[in-house]
Amino acid sequence: GSEAASEQGQEEEIEDRLKEHMDSLLDKSAKARQAALQSLRLALSSKTLSEFLLERRLTLTDSLEKCLKKGKGEEQALASTVLTLLCLQMGSGPEGEEVFRSVKPLLISVLTDSTASPSARQSCATALGMCCYIAAADLE
Repeated sequence: GSEAASEQGQEEEIEDRLKEHMDSLLDKSAKARQAALQSLRLALSSKTLSEFLLERRLTLTDSLEKCLKKGKGEEQALASTVLTLLCLQMGSGPEGEEVFRSVKPLLISVLTDSTASPSARQSCATALGMCCYIAAADLE
């Protein structure tokens, strides 16, 4: 019994930290946003969090879009990587498709922006390809 309670406590702690990182994506400081993006990247690539993310996917997608629009270089690259991981976590169902559909124009915009940093453009290209492979419903 106490092992299950301990595991439950760890889950809640992880979720609380994730919520803090998601809140930090809207910080005025670019350094704070980048740190939050790095933490989210680590969390999403090391643990299945689909249930937690399911309820928060729209908020997280919106915050990541803001990082892509307003951020520069490293922030854009990290945001598109986190978007890829979010897409992976949501899977090929309607939720993943919804995430992909909302971010696709923005990823294309950064990808085709010749003034964007090469790392941001490369990361957006990868995100576009991966999300399209995972979640695009329409074959085009």
